[in-house]
Amino acid sequence: MINQQLIQPKSIVVIGGSNDVTKPGGKVLKNLIDQGFSGHLYVTNPKEVEIQGIRCYQNPNDLPDCDLAILAIAAKYCPETVELLAKNKNTRAFIILSAGFHEESEAGALLEQQIVDTINSVNGCLIGPNCIGVMNTHHTSVFTTPIPKLDPKGVDFISGSGATAVFIMESGMPNGLSFSSVYSVGNSAQMGVEEVLQYLDESFDPESSSKVKLLYIESVNKPDLLLKHASSLISKGCKIAAIKSGSSSAGSRAASSHTGALASSDSAVDALFRKAGIVRCYGREELATVAAIFMHKQLTGKNIAIITHAGGPAVMLTDALSNNGLEIPHIESPELLAKLLPGSSVANPIDFLATGSAANLGDIIDYCDNQFDNIDAMAVIFGSPGLFEVYDVYKLLDEKMKTCRKPIYPILPSVINVKNEIDYFLSLGRINFPDEVVFGNALAKVYNTPAPAVPAIHPAIDREAIRKVIESSGDGYLSPEKVQQLLDAAGIPRAGEAVVTNAPDAVHAAKKLGFPVVMKVVGPVHKSDVGGVALNIKDDNAVFQEFNRMIQIKDTIAVLIQPMLSGIQIFAGAKYEPKFGPMILCGLGGIFIEVLKDVQTALSPVSAVEAGEMIRNLKSYKIIQGVRGQEGVNEAAFTDAIVRLSALCEAAPEIAEMDINPLLGNRNGVVAVDARIRIEMNYE
Repeated sequence: MINQQLIQPKSIVVIGGSNDVTKPGGKVLKNLIDQGFSGHLYVTNPKEVEIQGIRCYQNPNDLPDCDLAILAIAAKYCPETVELLAKNKNTRAFIILSAGFHEESEAGALLEQQIVDTINSVNGCLIGPNCIGVMNTHHTSVFTTPIPKLDPKGVDFISGSGATAVFIMESGMPNGLSFSSVYSVGNSAQMGVEEVLQYLDESFDPESSSKVKLLYIESVNKPDLLLKHASSLISKGCKIAAIKSGSSSAGSRAASSHTGALASSDSAVDALFRKAGIVRCYGREELATVAAIFMHKQLTGKNIAIITHAGGPAVMLTDALSNNGLEIPHIESPELLAKLLPGSSVANPIDFLATGSAANLGDIIDYCDNQFDNIDAMAVIFGSPGLFEVYDVYKLLDEKMKTCRKPIYPILPSVINVKNEIDYFLSLGRINFPDEVVFGNALAKVYNTPAPAVPAIHPAIDREAIRKVIESSGDGYLSPEKVQQLLDAAGIPRAGEAVVTNAPDAVHAAKKLGFPVVMKVVGPVHKSDVGGVALNIKDDNAVFQEFNRMIQIKDTIAVLIQPMLSGIQIFAGAKYEPKFGPMILCGLGGIFIEVLKDVQTALSPVSAVEAGEMIRNLKSYKIIQGVRGQEGVNEAAFTDAIVRLSALCEAAPEIAEMDINPLLGNRNGVVAVDARIRIEMNYE
């Protein structure tokens, strides 16, 4: 676990320091010196007496006790050096910059494990190996640049990739984004992104800690830990955004070759982030922009006023916001219009023309903040053609951002024409959004990300009956009888049915269930593709003929008979995702699930609130509601079926795959018409 020696060391030693600042051991020492580390600074190198003005210890045995060690030496020398420092110099925090460990070879993995074992034996902490280091307001133990403005109220940033950490900082810093801490975890030999986030959660102080966290993740190794501490931080008032790379199969291979880690299922990552309340981003610029939005007052509604002196950017921002579910409501105010120059418009976007003044902007902001109840935030677009200075506008903007109740987002696109004025604005602690479309898309993503999911309270199910079925089964698909038993034990309504293996039994079952009936083959996976489904069968003779036809179909072992029911075909299912656990799915059923691929997912356990959101977030939701006079689906019953499916998977984690398709829904309820369950007893 992270300790005080890593966060605020009283002494730091650079093992393998150098006078050559193009080498990691030289640059990390220079950064510590240049940024004014206030503690004791030591350095070792067997070939030097003095390095960058600091006495050099040629033999590490001669070092005094030291809190934090930064290793910039060959991998093969690291284990013995770590043991010396841990056992003899009371060193309890280590940053290993060196590569050549598990990311490179099996031999390197053994060296890495030896180091971890040594550090664990003294209850120490390790960042790396194969990382760029750590920096915070106390020390800058990194061998890279740039060094951002380090401010306790800036962003806490944890990255699985050192180079990517640099590039993300470079995306945010020019726009005024500041940082509180940066952790590059490299190989995550002892601590990865999840453990650092755990520390930030458990050490969180609402008065002094940063409330914005950024993550760059290449592999989610401990989803439960990530979910727990991300949700906890957000419940404490923090905001979190993350990139999880490797979402495509090719991207997964690239991530694997870079870190030696296997990428997780991307849909499971989506579900995890949604459950935790994390804003998911897909690029450096987007992540930096979301972070910048987080640094402003919180957006509490979706109605945005666009205040501009340039028409084109306002139109593009309007498109970006409205296409993503935010509103640009119409405004009418003759009183405000009278205060502006002739030709201005207050309809929203509020255009006060290229000749508009700082005073005009101030009037508009005041009206939006105090007079317009249908406005929740303001986006101010103000650049310059380079004809005159705009210091007065940016000074006013800063003052209004201090006093207004509603968020104000400054979009200052003239990064060349008024560079000096923007630099002045940033020097006041402000952040600029230079591109209105990037900003608009990011703002919508922040607004549309749900809060962390509430804990699930599952309905009562017959766990004893469920375990009896599972424990009497082996790997593979369950028989229809066992599927029925599991559905009944979970309380998921199902249609009456019979499985028959001869024609006379088929006729008898159909009469008992009541005509008309549906007949389906048992055995083939895709029944419709092989002619294994017959609908609306109305008499004994038709049952007899259909059975004799179906039993001849390849792989058929029996025929399933059910009453013919009416309603909308919907779907609920589950898939066990290694590390993540059961993933619950819902959507339109029948063949539509394959054609439309309109499916929502959530990680189990799923609450009724989450299940309801899954249904409402379907693109086909209007069909479920009922359109053009067609009867809809009972949403409460659909929600209950999803929650009960989640409860079933919690009771039986051996369920590898489960499909209830179709789940037939109408205004009275939902009924499982067909279901398949595949069991894997040992799949982790």
